[in-house]
Amino acid sequence: MKLLRSALFMFYAILWSVLSAPLVVLAGPLLGGIWAYRFGKLWRLGTQWGVEHILGIRARIIGRENMPAEPCVIMSKHQSAWETMTLQDCVPNGSYCVFVLKKELLKVPFVGWGLAAMKMISIDRNAGKNALEQVVSQGRERLQQGYYVIIFPEGTRVAPGEKRRYKAGGAYLASQVGCQVVPVAHNAGELWPRQAFLKTPGVATISIGPAFSAAGLSEAEINQRVERWIETEMQRLSPHRYPDARTP
Repeated sequence: MKLLRSALFMFYAILWSVLSAPLVVLAGPLLGGIWAYRFGKLWRLGTQWGVEHILGIRARIIGRENMPAEPCVIMSKHQSAWETMTLQDCVPNGSYCVFVLKKELLKVPFVGWGLAAMKMISIDRNAGKNALEQVVSQGRERLQQGYYVIIFPEGTRVAPGEKRRYKAGGAYLASQVGCQVVPVAHNAGELWPRQAFLKTPGVATISIGPAFSAAGLSEAEINQRVERWIETEMQRLSPHRYPDARTP
């Protein structure tokens, strides 16, 4: 059954992207920039319909009250493609999100073209220190325009129970702008493993942590606070992945 569900969803997602992504690409130049995001939301919601009704994966979001009413930097665990869609349901109604992503993704047919039309924060990961300045310059502009900025501090998808070094990008942006920071943990990788075709029906939990101001904090201090909260919460969401953890 998982194989059938996964195959049907793959067919549906490709077909839906072919039909809807061009609307996103054309909307900006023809109707104005905000329409790219509006059609982008339609594209996302259509894909999420397939996730829920074909794959049988549903979301449980806790800690909604922690999300600020004003645009902020959201720093999240990254385990699958699922959270790139569902995290956008965590911001206040009527708000839009942009992601910090590697520039190469914008070249992917349909999906990449749609992301480019929505002016995601794209960076050249080989640019060293200049990559951080790209994040700040684009991120500051998006925040001022009213968009929430989502970044995955580990830089790539990580399997449940694993952790990678938390990189400076999101923390550096927040420290330079002085905005609110929100840590987010989730267990989507239990149902939608990274680089896996087969998905498992069930409920994936997103846990939104307490927001804090980055004003006056260094990027190291911000990363430490975010990492501490996320990794502690991951032990609560997926305790079977941390058999050696001690419960305080």
